[in-house]
Amino acid sequence: LIEMIDKQEIVSWQDPNDANADGISGRVNWIWDDIMQTRKIGRFGYKANIVSLDRQTANAFHEDLGLTSALFPDENCSAIQHDCQKAVSGGKPELTSEQLHAVNFYLKFLAVPAPRNPDNSEVIRGRAVFDEAACAACHRPQIRTQENTIPKAFADRLIAPYSDFLLHDMGEDLADNRPDNGATGTEWRTAPLWGIGLAEQVGDKVGYLHDGRATTLLEAILWHGGEGQKSRDAVINMPKSDRDALLESLNSL
Repeated sequence: LIEMIDKQEIVSWQDPNDANADGISGRVNWIWDDIMQTRKIGRFGYKANIVSLDRQTANAFHEDLGLTSALFPDENCSAIQHDCQKAVSGGKPELTSEQLHAVNFYLKFLAVPAPRNPDNSEVIRGRAVFDEAACAACHRPQIRTQENTIPKAFADRLIAPYSDFLLHDMGEDLADNRPDNGATGTEWRTAPLWGIGLAEQVGDKVGYLHDGRATTLLEAILWHGGEGQKSRDAVINMPKSDRDALLESLNSL
């Protein structure tokens, strides 16, 4: 569904020079596609450095599991890792095109979890607090997919990823000081929030943010700096009842 969002829609949300003076200046991470020989919008990855689901999948196999594929045919070894370079390969490539396609197919059609208790009064109040704290300026609640997509089942659908898929400067406290394509060391893609309320049901030890440093949703909010600082401060200063409603709403996603 993320791939089916119209490119121009995402581009239209950019405000790199903060022309509207709201303190938020998101921008696209443009990625050069070697295969198509053109620039594409980065939509996946913590720094929006990957353009498509198939490349995201192949990248995860390569970077996290050390498995080569047609998209990443070289072993994931640095120049000084001589033992890694000499290690026996599991194949050339290790992941067949059929296997990669099967995983992509599974992920493509894996349904987004449905929100829970959307009509609950506390959840409804929390959504209003979310807007009042300007969280929705980056975590956009609703986006419509393109009218013409393949497969047709993904066409013209109103989805709720809670992201603008843009890069935002989140301040020094969250910085990894590692540039990635067009992203700086302090910039991160707005993390989609759909399904986040189920995180503790599917993981033994839940960690939020890019490096898992936050153990709760509230802690994750409190780490927001840079362009997210105004929203963070709003959450800190709001009545506890509003903060509780906000968290109830997030946990319903």
